[in-house]
Amino acid sequence: MATCCPGDSLILPRNCHVSAISGMVLSGAVPKYMIPEFNCDWGIAGGITPLQVEHAIKELQLEGRKAAAVFVTSPTYHGVCSNLREICRVSHSHDIPVIVDEAHGAHFAFHPEFPEPALHQGVDIAVQSTHKVLCSLTQSSMLHVSGDKVDKERVSACLRTLQSTSPSYLLLASLDAARAQLSDKKDTVFNNALDLATKARTSITNIPGISLIGSSSFSNFSTVDPLRLTVGARELGLSGFEADERLYADQGIVPELVESNSITLTINLGTCEEHIQRLVSGLKRLSSEVSFPILPKASGRMSVKADAFVNISLTSTPREAFFAKKGRVDIRDSVGQVSGELICPYPPGVPLLIPGEIITHEALDYLELVVRQGGSITGASDPELSSIFVCI
Repeated sequence: MATCCPGDSLILPRNCHVSAISGMVLSGAVPKYMIPEFNCDWGIAGGITPLQVEHAIKELQLEGRKAAAVFVTSPTYHGVCSNLREICRVSHSHDIPVIVDEAHGAHFAFHPEFPEPALHQGVDIAVQSTHKVLCSLTQSSMLHVSGDKVDKERVSACLRTLQSTSPSYLLLASLDAARAQLSDKKDTVFNNALDLATKARTSITNIPGISLIGSSSFSNFSTVDPLRLTVGARELGLSGFEADERLYADQGIVPELVESNSITLTINLGTCEEHIQRLVSGLKRLSSEVSFPILPKASGRMSVKADAFVNISLTSTPREAFFAKKGRVDIRDSVGQVSGELICPYPPGVPLLIPGEIITHEALDYLELVVRQGGSITGASDPELSSIFVCI
């Protein structure tokens, strides 16, 4: 809202968080989607390259349009970081501001071994969920503005429009407490967490049938948050949901994120040696109890999510579709029609269906797969996913 007026184009990744879609509904921005690199072995999307941003800007120029802003998610939920410095160079050369969803990277400024923070790379707006890795209360976050490409008064006006006039001083106090905790030993406060992450990676790497995502998993993205552990048991023939159930039953482990092919865990300031021992013990037991390999079974699941982001077709803006008249149809009769709902597996809150997009077989197949494997879906008016609202 602070950078886009109704009808302005916003360049952003198609796997952005659901809140970015809501932002387009409120602002009236027209999306220009970029499709991130996808690792089919893991079923996980990576980041956005500077070349993709440049192509998107030039494609809009050929249409006689200019982007009002570029929006990038970095790091992703799995810790994959984009080259924000180069993205800023490309965008700023066209006088376009860069907004970064840095929800999972609020800790990057507090240790030299972490990826470089977004603000240090020249972005104009960075949004950080302080509660995710740092120690403030849930819902508390920070918005940082830098440089002169974004009108700070407009940012303040938008905040006043959206925020409550009765702010929670519990949340504000928790943000200040998190700030105080970090400022005391800002260069060493994460030393223990990094040591534990290294120990966990070393131990997990040696467990048969268990794999870990790393910097080599994506050809264009060599920087990954070291505190994120994305673990796969596909060589054991287990989905992420099945591995999650077994780890919880055995060791009481609750991952940060559970997906079809993996689970993602976060090491933070509250993690201790016992937590790592329980994780490693749980994965070892998982490996010893399940026969492997059963690769064909796992491979069949891995391409489904990638297919869901192919051939995306937008017939109206998210705002137009949000306010359009809608009718309910059987879920399988909806293919080819325009989605009237915003539906996504959660977490990570990445939408599979967005208002204004043509509904595809691939998107429905993935949603049904998530439900069959025990995942949860948010945003659907019909929790059973037997029907859906479409624009009429």
